[in-house]
Amino acid sequence: MAAANSEFEFCGVNHLALVCKDMARTVEFYRDTLGMPLVKTLDLPGGRGQHFFFDIGNGDSLAFFWFPNAPEAVPGISAPEALPTRGNFMSAHGSMNHIAINVRAEKFDEYYQRLVDKGVEVTPILNHDNSPTQSSPEMNDDVYVRSVYFFDPDGVCLEFAAWTKTFDESDVAHDPVQADGTKREGFITGRNPVPAE
Repeated sequence: MAAANSEFEFCGVNHLALVCKDMARTVEFYRDTLGMPLVKTLDLPGGRGQHFFFDIGNGDSLAFFWFPNAPEAVPGISAPEALPTRGNFMSAHGSMNHIAINVRAEKFDEYYQRLVDKGVEVTPILNHDNSPTQSSPEMNDDVYVRSVYFFDPDGVCLEFAAWTKTFDESDVAHDPVQADGTKREGFITGRNPVPAE
């Protein structure tokens, strides 16, 4: 996880900005259910809406716009229509599929139960590993991240994620797929390089 950026010195995510239908309901969910401090609120000039910022830790924020005439959400296009393990998790090019909020591995099970106790509908715990199914119902030495997924009131897919291993060069082992569905062989792995078309 400590790979260095030779181009820019990034300091994490300043904020992600999403759009909500009801800012009051959004505050109830993020501040009151998830406990995120509300750190900045704005009424946009000219009655154009609102912009609120929630602290998600580490100096990072999750922000929401409310626009008076925003189009309705389109599940399956602008965001997944279902949580992982429960249906179609795909979303359109350029969409934001989900937000994974980093939590400490030693707190993961406690936080999972806390979501359940608060009435948040969650997926089963997914222990992501390198097996053929890429997930195990139990912890094992190959698990690299633990996840639970859930929706916010507007259908934004959220994840609590806990890293359980430090990555090394063996974790970058797959060449990327191009728009036509073919792999760009050798682009990352260096095996059988094929020039870009």
